[in-house]
Amino acid sequence: MVRKRALVVDDSKSARVILSRMLEKYDIEVDMAESAEKAIEYLKSDRPDAIFMDHLMPGMDGLQAVQAIKSDPQTAMIPIMMYTSQEGELYVGQARALGAMGVLPKQVRPVDVSKVLYELHLLPDRRDTNEPALVPVEVNQVTGVTRVATVAANAGAAPEWARRLETTLKDQAVDLRRFVVTSLDGFAGRITHEVRGAIPVPPTQVQPLVAPPPSYKAYWPWAAGVTAASLAALGFAISWSTTRDELAQAHAEIAGLAATNAQLKKTHDELGAAMKELTSAVAALPTSAGGFSGGVSPSGLVRFEPVPYGELAFDRGRLDVLRDYLVKLEAQGFHGVVKLASSAGNFCLSGNAADGFAPASATSLVSKCDVVGNPFEDSLTGQQRQSLAFANLVAGVRQRTSGAITVSVENTGNSHPAIPYPARTESLTAGEWNKAAAANNRVEIAVEAAPGH
Repeated sequence: MVRKRALVVDDSKSARVILSRMLEKYDIEVDMAESAEKAIEYLKSDRPDAIFMDHLMPGMDGLQAVQAIKSDPQTAMIPIMMYTSQEGELYVGQARALGAMGVLPKQVRPVDVSKVLYELHLLPDRRDTNEPALVPVEVNQVTGVTRVATVAANAGAAPEWARRLETTLKDQAVDLRRFVVTSLDGFAGRITHEVRGAIPVPPTQVQPLVAPPPSYKAYWPWAAGVTAASLAALGFAISWSTTRDELAQAHAEIAGLAATNAQLKKTHDELGAAMKELTSAVAALPTSAGGFSGGVSPSGLVRFEPVPYGELAFDRGRLDVLRDYLVKLEAQGFHGVVKLASSAGNFCLSGNAADGFAPASATSLVSKCDVVGNPFEDSLTGQQRQSLAFANLVAGVRQRTSGAITVSVENTGNSHPAIPYPARTESLTAGEWNKAAAANNRVEIAVEAAPGH
């Protein structure tokens, strides 16, 4: 079968390499271009099966490149998937209006890549809609801790698969026995017919009482029938032995999956308990704590909003909180500045740069962490820390209030943690360390009224 080919367009070399490695795991050939202009030049002589296009690039950006490719009859039919950190319904709508099939986030998970490849027809149709028994660990968007994809449902699918295999083997055994019985019946009919034909007709005259010589020809069908029955029985025994071994192996695999599921569930429960303790600690933080350079209004800090590892600081839950807060301020006729400051936590992480990082298991030791830091936050520019929906919200409130309410955004980094990290010892666990890291990975919201208001 001819391998599918994809074109990855991104001005970031690391982003191109990460996505290329993910695609190559699905046996897809990957060509790369570092700019939209080079991608269009590439398409003059090559026709990939799909294009993954970044948005923000020097020169022609991703949306302009999509428009140029779709306006050319020679390349208009090539499916394009935007590959960018930009999110929000407005951006997705713009991309699709220009001809892109959708938007794939740069913090992509293997399950997202698989889904997109099926949509782009780069992978054959699935023969079974059931998900695999083991699935990637994902980052919970609400709590910010790793969560196990639905293993319990797949654990139920494993016994069902074993029952189907056992039923199939029994059916095959019944078919084989039926074949043996039918063959023996056929041999018995032939032998009976030949024996009857070999019986001499009674003589009409008295013959000498001399025994005729034995006829070996009359006995060969019996020998052939016995031999065939023996071979059939031997084949049945070999087949049954093979299927029995396969069934035993299947049971062993199911037992292994059950043990893995139990371990993953234990880890999930431990992380959930740690997150509850963290939430209580964050809620107990004093509201007079600082966090903004340039002073805080007399009303002090409004609230802390935790940011799970791997999420944009100004997006998701923080976006909803800010939207509700701005609506209330606008209804009260507030005049002034809403100040937002994001700070980063140093997490104990496991993984690598190619496949991504995730918070380590709560029971593992800090000394075993692959990285202690925040590579996701470090890889973002100031503009990339804000989603498109967040930028639209800020611009909208400033326009509706004619500048009476403005929003300022600041990134304080990880140099001044609000919660101290525990002292590193040989017995310090990742769960204890990541409690402090998650408390420091947050957004702080405060207001400063304009003079006279």
